[in-house]
Amino acid sequence: MKLVSAVIKPFKLDDVREALSGVGVQGITVTEVKGFGRQKGHTELYRGAEYVVDFLPKVKLEIAVSGDQVDRVIEAISSSANTGKIGDGKIFVYDLEQVVRIRTGETGADAL
Repeated sequence: MKLVSAVIKPFKLDDVREALSGVGVQGITVTEVKGFGRQKGHTELYRGAEYVVDFLPKVKLEIAVSGDQVDRVIEAISSSANTGKIGDGKIFVYDLEQVVRIRTGETGADAL
């Protein structure tokens, strides 16, 4: 079992959700986050004063999947979140040792 974590641009969330549904993902967790990578933020003008926005708004997705779904999930996220511009995001894959469904007590792949 794997945990796929992706940080993407907020306006791409609906596209990514549809792509993940298309490859059979049953559930995702979405968190609004802030951060920066190579783009290092940007400057904005507000009421005549210029200020630096160091942390840009992003969306973090967490998807728990079985090992055989990982490549399809990565491809779905990559293709649907890609704008070709800096700041498109990153995908991380972690090993999951154990999953427990609280309601039923199911464990392992059955809990996914």
